[in-house]
This record gives sequence, structure tokens and C-alpha cells, in this order.
Amino acid sequence: MPDTTGERFEHLMGIMRTLRAPGGCAWDREQTLASLRPFVLEETYEVLEAIESGTPADLREELGDFLFEAVFLAQISEEQGDFTMADAIDGICEKLVRRHPHVFEKRENEPSPSSKKVLEQWEVLKAKERAAEGKPLRTKTTLSGIPKSLPALLRAYETSARAAAVGFDWERATDVLAKIEEEVAEVRHEVETGATGQLSRAEEEMGDLLFAIANLSRKLGVEPESALRRANEKFTARFDAMERAFADRGQKLTDASLDAMEREWQQVKAATQASVKAETSQR
Repeated sequence: MPDTTGERFEHLMGIMRTLRAPGGCAWDREQTLASLRPFVLEETYEVLEAIESGTPADLREELGDFLFEAVFLAQISEEQGDFTMADAIDGICEKLVRRHPHVFEKRENEPSPSSKKVLEQWEVLKAKERAAEGKPLRTKTTLSGIPKSLPALLRAYETSARAAAVGFDWERATDVLAKIEEEVAEVRHEVETGATGQLSRAEEEMGDLLFAIANLSRKLGVEPESALRRANEKFTARFDAMERAFADRGQKLTDASLDAMEREWQQVKAATQASVKAETSQR
């Protein structure tokens, strides 16, 4: 096994070249930049999951998988004659030094700028770079630059945060609650009138409701994607426990009444809440 980080990175790149070479892995040889997109996205979310609820060992493993996707993309780009991994590394190193003059060109006893000033400086330097390269300056608006590929809930959160930064915001979280109640009433009206499905008024009103909920998350200082992921995990754990309870009695969920499932659900819920409370009291 190589000793230094650089040698280990070269070892990983060597493995990637072998996989893509004639006589290598048929699946790896078939991949393209486009075909790797879902895998890059999947690894990104697995890194996020390891950060939120995993162990250091989990994060180490997921970062390795994430790094492999970057090496995979770079290998394909090199084969196409576009650029190498070394080019990509040089590019990010040069950019980081160039856009952090307050660190790498800092004079003695010069005060460090605030985070806000650093971000403003970053945008100014980026615009100057584009001008020097002869690239057209992008018309920058408050909401420009938010990736459309973000998960919709996270994009709603980021969009409302950008708008709030320039003063377009509710004063209090309770004001957002009033807006949510308004949107719920509009969804209820559409449901009662039978307007359901895609491309209906119900879809539009549901979108408005979800956007308002994302705003409430922001006002409460809660990142909605993380909150929803935890809610998904909680529901899954409780539903699985409920299903196992019926299975232990030799009964399938499809044969159980809704009332019976609700009673079991409440028992599971009470048990998990008691377990969490006991665990918290022991800390």
C-alpha cells in the first residue's frame, strides 16, 4: 500500500485506468459522463447521510466513494482529450489562492474581513476573471445562481433565504403560519371541488403550500431537507415495527383493519417516544 496521500491518490487513479482499459471491467468501460450523473447524485446524498447520522467510519467510506466518482469523470474526460485530473486539481488550487487574497496576500496586522465581505469579494473577483477571459458578464440578480438541479424543497429554502436577505420576508414565524393556513384552505377547496392530479389547480396550490412550509423552516432555523429525511426515517422505523408486531401474531397488514393498525401505531409511537426520553435522560 502506498504511504503518502498523493501516492494513494495515484493508486486510485491507476485502478480507474485499469478498469477502463481494454480487458478491464465491461461495465466501467461502457460508462459515459451522462451515465454517471445518477451515481454522482447518489453518492452525494450518501455523504450527506453519513454527515447527519453516520459514524466517522461511514463518512470515510462515503467520501471514498464520492472521490471515486470524481476520478471516474476525470478519467473519461482525459480519454476524450478534454482535461486530466491534474488539470482539475491545478484549477481548483489556483482558484482558491486567487479568490482568497485576504489569506494568501494578507499583510501583517491586517484585520481579517467578515464572512459577508469575503463573499462579496469572491463575487467581484469572479466577475473580473470572466471579463479578463473575454466571457460575457452574467446579469446577476438576487436569485440567480441557485442550481435548478437542487432538490425542490432545498431550492425553495435557498430561494426564500435569498429573498429574505434583501428584506422580502415575513417579520415573524407566526406570520408564515398564517400563510400556511391560507394555503391549506386553498388546497382544501381544490380537493373538495375534485381538482386533483398533475397540471391541476390542486397541484399549484400544493406547490404554494410546500413553498410556505420551506419558508417556515427557514424562519425556525431548520434545514427542511434534513428535517424531512429524519421524518422519513422515523415513519419507516415505526411502520416497520407496526408490521412486525402484526407478523408476530401471524397477521398481514393487508388483513388488518385501519382501526387495528392505528391502535398498533399508537403503541409503537408511545414505545419509541419513551425510549427516546429514557435515552435523553441518561446523557
